[in-house]
Amino acid sequence: MNKAELISRISDDVNITRGQANAALDSFVNAVMESLKGGDKVTLVGFGTFSVSKRQARNGRNPQTGQTIKIKAKKVAKFKAGKELSARI
Repeated sequence: MNKAELISRISDDVNITRGQANAALDSFVNAVMESLKGGDKVTLVGFGTFSVSKRQARNGRNPQTGQTIKIKAKKVAKFKAGKELSARI
């Protein structure tokens, strides 16, 4: 499912216009991104938790040359499915 299909589904389920559904989805995505950027978690009970994880710097290997390269430490977004979501899948 892509963003347009999700917007259409929300629009039909809640009986609102596609523009309103798009605005609501954009607001949700922006709120999650801002929370993660600030180092907070976003928990939706039954659905899951969005959080930030730190990856340590490490050595990697260039697959074309076989040369060892250094990979910098970075923060990555992480999602852990909730109990209800896991049960339905």
